Amino acid sequence: MDVTAQLVNLLQALTVLLLAPFVAGASARVKAWTESRRGPSVLQPYRDLRKYLRKETLVPDGASRLFLWAPPVAFGTYLLIAVVIPIITPYPIPFAPTVDFLGGGLLFGLAGTLTLLAALDAGSNYTALGASRTVSFAALAEPTLIMVFFAVAVITGTNNPYVTNHLLASSAAAYLSPTHLLVTAAFFLLLLAETGKLPVESAGLMELGMLEEGRTFEDSGPILGLARWNGWMKQFLLYSVFLNVFLLPWGMVAVPSVLGALENVGILVGKLLLLVTVVGLLEATIAKVRLFKIRDFLALSFSLAVLSVFVFVVLGVP
Repeated sequence: MDVTAQLVNLLQALTVLLLAPFVAGASARVKAWTESRRGPSVLQPYRDLRKYLRKETLVPDGASRLFLWAPPVAFGTYLLIAVVIPIITPYPIPFAPTVDFLGGGLLFGLAGTLTLLAALDAGSNYTALGASRTVSFAALAEPTLIMVFFAVAVITGTNNPYVTNHLLASSAAAYLSPTHLLVTAAFFLLLLAETGKLPVESAGLMELGMLEEGRTFEDSGPILGLARWNGWMKQFLLYSVFLNVFLLPWGMVAVPSVLGALENVGILVGKLLLLVTVVGLLEATIAKVRLFKIRDFLALSFSLAVLSVFVFVVLGVP
């Protein structure tokens, strides 16, 4: 492994680690802007992290070591995902060959499962409520994710996200094919659900969904800080995959160099700010759905993913 590859690998991990709170802060700022209020600074998540990491961790009575160890292990899992998917390079970095789309999905599932188990281990009715609701919605979200990856596989003949990025960036016919457009729409709907955006849940109103907030109800101190950071990293990673592989696969410098990777960081930030603005406008203009309607929303996403595969079987890719 040459030095340049190692530095690019490190830079990609640091990009996810350090910019994930910024994207969360930008999202909160856009939401405040759409509601005609000033809102918090985009740097507020960093201040929150500093506050959490300086406080004491309180462990609920009866909780096991799982309650303390789940957030750090999930944190490490998200960092592992950060070095195997296209984020700041259109070419594979050293650890990219270890997993494909399906492997990345399994790693996301591992981190989510650890979070749910820690919520149940807390022994609180509120955390159990958040975990149980998350599991009930995941019954449709996980099959949708698998169908999205399957649709990508039939388009490119592989589950490698870098191959998908190269094909869609170089072929207008493949990008504009009905299969790709449908699977992109399905992944976008799933993205909204997985990141707690419209029309699923409002993070400012815990009683509306009790999903993300409910699972961390008993967390405090550094454990709460890691839980928040995990959520921001998950959002950053899903946004990056959606932008770099599905929606906007163009623009990244393909020359393997540190300077090229740094330039790609700036390009990625621009793409992310565009997506955050679009999601914020959607969140402000379309009403939230009731809790029991979330399954219908996810069913629509799943149907689009299935339809994308069916269209490929009938029409193929031009």
